[in-house]
Order: sequence, then structure tokens, then C-alpha cells
Amino acid sequence: MDSISLTAADTARALAIRSVRIMADGARADFDAIIHPEAVNREAAAEPPATRGRGPAAFYATALWLRGAYADLRHTIEDAVVDGDLVALHTTMYGRHVGPFVAYGADGQVDQVFPPTGKTFAVTQSHWLRIADGKVIEHWANRDDLGQAVQLGWVPPTPVYLVRMAWAKRKAKRENSTR
Repeated sequence: MDSISLTAADTARALAIRSVRIMADGARADFDAIIHPEAVNREAAAEPPATRGRGPAAFYATALWLRGAYADLRHTIEDAVVDGDLVALHTTMYGRHVGPFVAYGADGQVDQVFPPTGKTFAVTQSHWLRIADGKVIEHWANRDDLGQAVQLGWVPPTPVYLVRMAWAKRKAKRENSTR
């Protein structure tokens, strides 16, 4: 690999890593700087409607959604591989469940709500990012959602937690209908 290709790969790697890390602490301007205006997050299907669009605003909406549920959110990067315009990251995501985690259906309506447990988690994920014009234009991921659910006490749910989920879902639906 010549030095020009190596530099392009290093730039793509750094951009992909930054795009994952700003989910925890980035301002809207950070998203504008590195997310392509036509970028799509292929993981947004169970996220709030604001995340389902294209570009920096949708990616920032995902960050706000995650931050609303999890404090101390961060990613460590275990590995990063670049192949042309594609970057694959193997990460560990850490956080503490402090707010309701709301999952949405295909229709954009509240589907499930997991009230805060105060518990911490650490789960592996792989993030796949396509780079175009020096910005992230596509993202998809594989996550250990079951491992996270077990660590947070969502699975298996206790009877008390099931009641808390029902109340939290009712509240989230009311809040969602007033927006």
C-alpha cells in the first residue's frame, strides 16, 4: 500500500471512530462536520421518528435518544479495519441506564419502554461505516442487545419490572402523542 492509500485509510479510520464516539458527547456541530447530508443510519428502524431521516440531524437525534437513556455512555475501539470506502469497527459500548429506553415500531409509535434500572452494562458491537466525500454516508451495526438486556435486568423481567414497563410505556405514549 502506498503512502497516499495509507493516509486515506487512516483518515477514514479516524472519521469512523469519531462518528461512533460523538454519540456519547458530540454537539450538533460535530455531527455536521463529519456526517454527510445524505447519510443514512440503517439501525434507525426501532428508534424515534426524528432518527429515521438523512444527514447530521438524524444521527444527532440518535445520539440524543441514547443519551436520554444512558449516562456515562462511551465506546472503546477494539479494532478498526478499512477496505476502500468501508470501515468496520469492533467496539465495546459502556453505559448506565438512567432514563427510560424507548423502542419504536415501524409506524414510529412507542413499542416498548424499559424504565431506568440504574445498572451498568458493557456490550460488544460492530459498526460498519461507508465514507463518501470525506464524511460518513452510511452506518449499520451488529449489537449484543440480549447481553445488554440481561445486564440491565430487562431479561428475564421480574413481575415488578413488568409493571414498571407498562407504566413507562403508557407515559411515553402520552408524551409521544403530544409532540
